[in-house]
Amino acid sequence: MKTLIATSLILASSTTFASTASFTNDSCNATISGGIKITPTAIEFSKSKLPLYKIVDNERLYVNGVQVDLTDNQQSLIHDYSSGIRAAVPQVKSVALDAIDLANDGINLAFNELLGQDNTLSAEITSQLSEIRKEVDLGLTSDNDIYFDEDGFSGENFFNEDFEQRIESAIEKTVQNSIGSLMIAVGQQMLFSGGDMNAFESRMEDFGEKMENEMESRGEQIKKSSKVLCQSVVDIDALEDRLTNEIIVLKDFNLLTTTVSSKNTKELM
Repeated sequence: MKTLIATSLILASSTTFASTASFTNDSCNATISGGIKITPTAIEFSKSKLPLYKIVDNERLYVNGVQVDLTDNQQSLIHDYSSGIRAAVPQVKSVALDAIDLANDGINLAFNELLGQDNTLSAEITSQLSEIRKEVDLGLTSDNDIYFDEDGFSGENFFNEDFEQRIESAIEKTVQNSIGSLMIAVGQQMLFSGGDMNAFESRMEDFGEKMENEMESRGEQIKKSSKVLCQSVVDIDALEDRLTNEIIVLKDFNLLTTTVSSKNTKELM
């Protein structure tokens, strides 16, 4: 019976997770070797929690608390760099929220197929994923201070290695707590199929294919958004390279490295 549940539910839900994982874009990786704090008026850069420099109002550069005189070209670079970082935050937020919503919808489709609409299991999962969604939404609001480093955003465990695991754990725990209801539901579905195991499995496979097609279709926009975000991060990295080359007081402050992989791998240092 547990195998049947795995066939009818976990198969469908794993499709959602596979799609969601791809939105992080395995071909686009960014490595941060320091901390970046974004406030409404400034962006502060640090290393090992010690301040390096900051940009105020997208135009003034301070190193060790002293404002640095800039040429027109350097001023333009500072503005573009600071503006680019700020513009990337809502992009990150949008991709993350859309991915969570897609995961939630996909899981609910699977449970609703077995348990019917408005079942308590779907409601519980929606509640837990909504809580994670709320954390991301509030954590990446421009009115608030935003801090991220090698460990993730704002000291929270979203957007780090544990982010996807949190979503998976929320669903797995709910399923385990409701295994009795699921087994009953599977039994009922088998009865509706006249006790024909092959007919039941065929129905679940058809549903899984239908769900996979729907999730892939809905996920295309998120994939496009991920590619746009990837390019934004690459552009920010390129601007940082120019800053460290053209502003001597920043020459040792390279905090961001991006790696983009397609058929060939390119690393921007």
